[in-house]
Amino acid sequence: MWRHRVTTAGQLSLPADVRRRWGTSTVVLEDGGDHLVVRPVPDDAIAAARGAFAGRGQGLTSRQLKELAREDDLRAEGGG
Repeated sequence: MWRHRVTTAGQLSLPADVRRRWGTSTVVLEDGGDHLVVRPVPDDAIAAARGAFAGRGQGLTSRQLKELAREDDLRAEGGG
């Protein structure tokens, strides 16, 4: 856990070791009311999606691809 100051411009620095481990310069912020969650997201979401479905999904409709992604998310969260 790190403790950091927020600048008067509202900026916050992420530690270099975290940025390197995440391998991205893009994050999403989730406002949890009394806390803030910072999650890494791929700098190139299209390339990341291609890799996630490599060898799968050929010939599927967009609806079927979305369902496949939902199933992957549930498995990743331990719910499937």
